[in-house]
This record gives sequence, C-alpha cells and structure tokens, in this order.
Amino acid sequence: MKILTEPRNALAKQFQRFFQFDGIELVFSEDALNSIADKALERETGARGLRSIIEEALLDVQFELPSRRDVQKCVVTRDTIEKGATPTLVTVAVEDDSAAAA
Repeated sequence: MKILTEPRNALAKQFQRFFQFDGIELVFSEDALNSIADKALERETGARGLRSIIEEALLDVQFELPSRRDVQKCVVTRDTIEKGATPTLVTVAVEDDSAAAA
C-alpha cells in the first residue's frame, strides 16, 4: 500500500498525473488500493506487479478518455480491480461546438 501512495513517484500519483494531462481527475478508492496490493501478493509479483495490475484496470478508459470532453473524474473501485468492472466516470454537460458557433 505504501509503495502505491507514499513515495514522491508513487504509482498512483504517476497515473493521476497522466490523467491530469487530459484534464481528468483519477481517484483510487481505499478498497481499490488494497485490492491492487492483495492481487500483487496473490500473483507473487510484489511491487513490480503493481503497475501491470493498474494498467490492466485502466487499459480501456486510458485510451477512450482523451477524446471525451465530458469526463471530469475517473474513479477506480474494488470492483474495477477484482471483477474487471469499468471505472466509474463522472461526467459534466459539454456544449456542442456546432451549436455554440450558430
């Protein structure tokens, strides 16, 4: 858990910065962080396996979100890690550019 959150270059912080480039706040629930650590222990990959577990959970949204202007926040939950559920996306209404030009 500490490796995921505490060091200056902690994995959770790295992924959060990556999402910030697209103006999206990435949030990991406490349960999700525990699940990531547990999964690494189960796989016997230790700290090195943490990145692959996070990448696996975020793979689809990581490539979808840059093209979506309505997503404000991406929340990773325990179900995201354990069951492969899609992270929860918090969206806002975005004005259509074509309507604004009219």
